[in-house]
Amino acid sequence: MPRGVRVRVPPSAPLRSREFGTFFFEHKIKNDMNVIRQEIDALNGLLIVEINATDYSQKVKNTLEKHRKTANIPGFRPGHTPAGIIEKRYGKAVLAETLNTLANEGVYGFIRENALDILGNAIPSATHAMEGSFDQPGTFKFTYEIGMAPTFDYQSVLTKGIEYHTVRVDDNLVSQQIEDIQRRYGKMISVDEAGPKDLMVGTFTELEADGTVKPEGISHSTTLSIEFIENSDAKQSLIGKKLGDQFSLDPSTVSKDDADKASLLGLTPETLPSNEVAFEFKITDIKRMELAELTADLFAKLFQDGEITDEAGLRARVSKDLEQMFERDADRLMTRKVYDALINDVKMTFPEPFLKRWIKLSATTPIADEDIEKEFEAYLKSLKWQLIQTKIFKDSDTKLVYEEVLAFTKGLLISNYAQYGIPAPEDAELEASARELLTKKEQANSIYDQLAEEKLTQYFKTNASLKMKPLSYDDFLAEMKK
Repeated sequence: MPRGVRVRVPPSAPLRSREFGTFFFEHKIKNDMNVIRQEIDALNGLLIVEINATDYSQKVKNTLEKHRKTANIPGFRPGHTPAGIIEKRYGKAVLAETLNTLANEGVYGFIRENALDILGNAIPSATHAMEGSFDQPGTFKFTYEIGMAPTFDYQSVLTKGIEYHTVRVDDNLVSQQIEDIQRRYGKMISVDEAGPKDLMVGTFTELEADGTVKPEGISHSTTLSIEFIENSDAKQSLIGKKLGDQFSLDPSTVSKDDADKASLLGLTPETLPSNEVAFEFKITDIKRMELAELTADLFAKLFQDGEITDEAGLRARVSKDLEQMFERDADRLMTRKVYDALINDVKMTFPEPFLKRWIKLSATTPIADEDIEKEFEAYLKSLKWQLIQTKIFKDSDTKLVYEEVLAFTKGLLISNYAQYGIPAPEDAELEASARELLTKKEQANSIYDQLAEEKLTQYFKTNASLKMKPLSYDDFLAEMKK
């Protein structure tokens, strides 16, 4: 084969249900070109493309004639170069290019027509060289390796049982939510004595060893949120302090880490003094959030058209909203548990040597074998989930059609507007925005993934054996963080 010319790898075939032939299976693609499938084992095989002169000779002749009409060869007028010279100069390269095209057509056509469920692409064989001569063209044979997708069962995992956690929405949780609403619509006031949820405004001042103020030492005004101080002793020591109080306070006890401590002192983590440096703190103001009263004015701000008019109605509405919110969270948690169960319990065997070669040949930049080995387990996990998801979608006849994706995208946009308290635009403008978003590859992929996950979640809720397990709010949060 001429230097620099190689047989291209054909594009990947779509994942389809598997159909094995016999050990050798011969398939005529077009004219006299044959593709022979040789099954090595359940996961590996070869596709041998046999290309005869009758398949390529006329194509080569036509391409060379085009070259002859446009070639600019010294000593000959354009279009009048003898065919023999054109063939001598371009013949082998044109033949190689024609064979590339035919081999690709043969392999891809065979995969498509026989619905082979392959992984990745067919790749040139590492052990079978091309057969045929470019000096004396006749019959050529090209051999490709293919890796087959494994067969597997996921239904048994779903029927074993998956925990579905729900949140018990009790009076205490509803009261907490209502207090949060009152805080959001409340107002800050100054008070004389600090309470457990107040903001304490004051100044840290660096001291000498004898307790006097250090000249030109650190001095910085800051705000302490008593509610979120993690050190219980430090928090308790601040509760009950009064406006104007001045006392020794270690900033380390009221900060989460060095970065937080540096922020309190107006420094950077690199310039923090040692913990032996003493500070005093002087209170200059104490701020308290005065909760909004549960009045008709507040209900009108929260709800339209007089939907809620009293505290009882508010509690019922908050309870319902919490249940809906927690159901979405419970669905996400359930989907994660199903994913873990399927990844851990569904058994699959992969043609690993083939996949490693395919990864190496498909990489857009050179990749070392050790790098492939380092990432291979993560790659197999991702591939395993892709195969499971594809099979679930096929078995359940689940599709992602554009009209549905468009409607889903419009819903996402409406939610985004609502998050910032902005009314959604008219439908025509909303649809135009959604269509524009779906033309952007990265955003479109994310939206398709979100819709696919939503469909999977609904499939799992319908088809998995769910074990209902109510939890308290705190226990549910702990489960989410696992």
